[in-house]
Amino acid sequence: MIDRKKTYIIVANHTSMLDIMMTYVTIPNVFMFIGKKELERLPIFGYFYKRTNILVDRKSLASRRDVFFEARSRLRENLGLCIYPEGGVPTDSNIDLWPFKIGAFRLAVEEGVDILPITFPDTKRHQPYHITQGGYPGRVRAIIHPPISVVGKNEKDLRDETRDLILKTLLG
Repeated sequence: MIDRKKTYIIVANHTSMLDIMMTYVTIPNVFMFIGKKELERLPIFGYFYKRTNILVDRKSLASRRDVFFEARSRLRENLGLCIYPEGGVPTDSNIDLWPFKIGAFRLAVEEGVDILPITFPDTKRHQPYHITQGGYPGRVRAIIHPPISVVGKNEKDLRDETRDLILKTLLG
């Protein structure tokens, strides 16, 4: 299913810190995350985080623009990207998936890089993003969907197809 010789933009739902580790464990290809800049302030973790990821200040239009160009450059070097396109973590337990931002899909279409969708159906229950929301031990799954080709698609259709697939999987 996953071609180890191909470059992908990995897109997944994001509801837990487990999602990051699960992505590393399940995807054999080389990739880097586009992640929020605020995390670089964390002791020790932040040191490595800012050296191994593309960081975005989501409040800054200039930062978002710069990240787009940096991401494009990395894709052209055949380095994959992982983007959680919700632009944040839905903390409301009644919301399964926020609307997806368009950036990952614009990059995919412009650079001709297929989307590799992943659904994490269990991480929110087992380790919610905010520890005050509970959680418990148990098995977590990563459902790796077949890659979605960008050929003949525009960014909006690609975004909607990817989101619909992940949401359908979450709702079971």
